[in-house]
Amino acid sequence: MARTKYGKTRTVKYRRKRESKTNYKKRLALIKSGKDRLVIRKSLNIITVQIVRYNPDGDKVLLTSTSKDLHKLGWKLHKANLPSAYLTGLLLGTKAKAKGIEEAVIDLGLQIPIRGGRLFAALRGAIDSGLKITHSVEALPSDERISGKHIEEFAKILKEDKARYEIQFSSYIKDGVDPQSISKLFEDTKKKVSSQ
Repeated sequence: MARTKYGKTRTVKYRRKRESKTNYKKRLALIKSGKDRLVIRKSLNIITVQIVRYNPDGDKVLLTSTSKDLHKLGWKLHKANLPSAYLTGLLLGTKAKAKGIEEAVIDLGLQIPIRGGRLFAALRGAIDSGLKITHSVEALPSDERISGKHIEEFAKILKEDKARYEIQFSSYIKDGVDPQSISKLFEDTKKKVSSQ
């Protein structure tokens, strides 16, 4: 900051930094890698996974998959849980391999990464499809959580209390899905995604 006769001059930060939308230091490090970015974003209802390429005139989104796309492949469950995140990452990775994209670097933006969470489930799906992405194995969720077996076990425990079971799994029951057979639905959908 320089001093003028009117007082200190201020340097105004970039708008996206002021609005807490972009961390420019992280972004610069990702762009310097020279690789396409695997951008993973989550909300309460969907997971979005994209392959983005840097361009001086503005980033170019090469491919996009959202968990809403899984509905066409027979996925009837919630679109923002761990199995959905994995399948969305797998779907994007399958599309990327078909377009000749072999490698990417993960971009989580300003989201707080939680070991074994939805962001890393989507990353594991992309890795399982054959994309080369630098990652830490400890951060990825286990097979049991990805396939939804933890939800099945919770449903079995809760089954004894019928009222609580019906409240907890009301959306599953409404869609005609047995919460105790999620892993079977997961495997069926995974086969359809892999054959895309």
